[in-house]
Amino acid sequence: MNFLNQSKDPNAFPNVSQNDKTMAMLIWILNIFTGFIGPLIIWLMKKDESEYLNKQGKNYLNYAISYSIYIIASLILTIILIGYIPLFILSVAGFVYAIIGIITVNKGEDFVVPLTIEIIK
Repeated sequence: MNFLNQSKDPNAFPNVSQNDKTMAMLIWILNIFTGFIGPLIIWLMKKDESEYLNKQGKNYLNYAISYSIYIIASLILTIILIGYIPLFILSVAGFVYAIIGIITVNKGEDFVVPLTIEIIK
């Protein structure tokens, strides 16, 4: 499975400006350093300016919400000791998907993290 090309139509945004690519990349970079606050601020400021940024912001927020739910469930399961394994896997996966997201959106492609629940449509 190719995780760098998760969208059904990778060319859904064929003419993405370099500024939009940079802002989308910044959403994923800020994820590493500020959690969801930095990406949320960028998305709220830029969502009306670009359909691509609006889509990438929604993809990121859906990822952040979904993986937060998974981490909370894992934390609850640590009470009976089986939550440590998924907690570790989710932590590593979150970092890896952030790196993949940076690379993919810098190419101007749509990126949806696997196992993400589409909450914000």
